[in-house]
Amino acid sequence: MPAYEKALYLTFDDGPIPEVTEFVLDALEKYQAKGTFFCIGDNVRKHPHIFNKISAQGHTIGNHTFNHLNGWRTTDEDYLTNILQCDEQLPKATGLFRPPYGRIKQSQARRILPSKKIVMWDVLTGDFSPNISPDTCFKKTVKYSRSGSIILFHDSLKARKNMEYALPLTLDYFKNKGYKFLPL
Repeated sequence: MPAYEKALYLTFDDGPIPEVTEFVLDALEKYQAKGTFFCIGDNVRKHPHIFNKISAQGHTIGNHTFNHLNGWRTTDEDYLTNILQCDEQLPKATGLFRPPYGRIKQSQARRILPSKKIVMWDVLTGDFSPNISPDTCFKKTVKYSRSGSIILFHDSLKARKNMEYALPLTLDYFKNKGYKFLPL
């Protein structure tokens, strides 16, 4: 990305779920924004119509395991099997992978890297935390975001209240500052 370009990369973990992902898609469409959705395979299996809508709207899709496994608490074989199970649900995936909880063993990463790019983030909105107010979630996102930032939101029930407040404000704030929202 050229240094002069104002671009942000919005990412959404844990979906798709009808109660929240539809809101995210509508907000992104309103601001002509594209994002990257790190999907849980079991949620894709349960809600294929929402998954297909993500893809149809031109967003990027990545793997977030089949059951949202914590790599540090899972054997390498079980973790890799769970990633492959998720791959089976993601025919339109891009080879991107985000480890749930941002945690992965070095041994797991070494085995994943030949076929996937591991994507982390530099701005954690905190939308999932019941200890953070929706306004704090938004202000934190604005404070720490800069051109090229990968911003992590969640399309989950746990994050719904904070995300539904902070995402539209974030889109509006940065759009008014001349930023583009691009997929990874």
